[in-house]
Amino acid sequence: MQMKPWPIAPQLDRLTSLPPERLADVFRYSGALGDRDYLHWEQIRHRRPPDGLSTDEWWLALKLKRTGSRLAFPTLTAKSGQALCVSRHGRLDSGFSILDRLMAGRMELPASVRNEHARDRYLVGSLMEEAIHSSLFEGAVSTREAAKELLRQQRRPTSKDERMILNNYRAMQRLRSMAAAPLRVDDVLELHRILTEGTLEDPGQAGRIQTEADRRVDVVDDRIGRLVHRPPPAAELPLRLQRLVEFANGDDSDGDQFVHPVLRSILLHFQLANDHPFADGNGRTARALFYWSMLRRGYWLAEFLSVSRPIYRSRSAYEQAFIAVESDPHDGTYFVLQQLQVIEQAVQELFEYVERKSRQDGELRQLLSRRADVNHRQLALLQHALNHPHAEYTHESHGNSHRVSTVTARADLRDLVARGWLRPSRSGRRIVYQPVEDLPSLLTA
Repeated sequence: MQMKPWPIAPQLDRLTSLPPERLADVFRYSGALGDRDYLHWEQIRHRRPPDGLSTDEWWLALKLKRTGSRLAFPTLTAKSGQALCVSRHGRLDSGFSILDRLMAGRMELPASVRNEHARDRYLVGSLMEEAIHSSLFEGAVSTREAAKELLRQQRRPTSKDERMILNNYRAMQRLRSMAAAPLRVDDVLELHRILTEGTLEDPGQAGRIQTEADRRVDVVDDRIGRLVHRPPPAAELPLRLQRLVEFANGDDSDGDQFVHPVLRSILLHFQLANDHPFADGNGRTARALFYWSMLRRGYWLAEFLSVSRPIYRSRSAYEQAFIAVESDPHDGTYFVLQQLQVIEQAVQELFEYVERKSRQDGELRQLLSRRADVNHRQLALLQHALNHPHAEYTHESHGNSHRVSTVTARADLRDLVARGWLRPSRSGRRIVYQPVEDLPSLLTA
């Protein structure tokens, strides 16, 4: 779907042009109007208004309702200097409540995830999914299976697309340790450097914001060459980035208003992408800041999520959320609502993944219950091999998947060869292991 600019939404100063009797009707209707869907002017103007209101009056009544309950964030501003705002809304409150329950507690996940070895397996898989889909969203061309093999083998990337995927994976790994401390400007630059290393036309752009000497990068729909967003001038970027970091490190009680941790994380995502301080990689860096903020504030489940996967599937909704904020200056509620849907979907997909993997683990453990000499790493490999009969394993890929040394990985694989379940072959200097053709029947026997 091609993105086009939306018309600028009418603002409340238009109220001054209404006759007194119509102004009184707008104020009276404002308190009674529902706002369940949080529609934008672009949608309102094509719908039939409630009885007794014109389309303009309906919109102004909604704006009054929203303005009366909004939170303003003066450190996060548009190019015009207008503060980013978010209106209190029932869907926000319910979304934050759901995520508090699902992402900060441990009771909703199967017991297998609380096992240290199982947690590492799920985490590695999730890091791969986020790295792959974040890169695909930014234009990398690869199949999901080929990308997973790249990450599992930890081989040297052979193309810009593969480098982008590997960079995303390494950035996600770095976030785990980075979340233990307050954010610094240098941390943002480091994340960008990791994410863009070897992928930029000018390698010197990795890890640095644009300056007045650079050609400022606009946000353009490449499919039709249309300008979508013109970010702030480069001269403002150092101060904007510093304010972003200050907001990232802020307390939940920010001045006189409470800022929910999930809301803060989503607004970090929006503001970095909106400021667009880098020549490329702004979206990837923005999503990395979201993960940092969630982990920093105790939402431990975030490191297992892939928010880029639902974003990749619903790219138009993601892009439209940015357009809605810019065309209804500067109402960030549109983006927050869209991202809450993304996060809830990512959590649901994680739970389905965990349930599926737990069930498969149970079936395989039952199948191999009489072989007590098979360890958990070998068990995981055999499970993967049953689903991927043409898969290849190396000492490096097995070690990386389970975070063990090459010596331990080699012992695991040689043991499976001795049992007749894997067959080794040479690929250059490396030894490659593949499942034998009749693996299912051998395991059953």
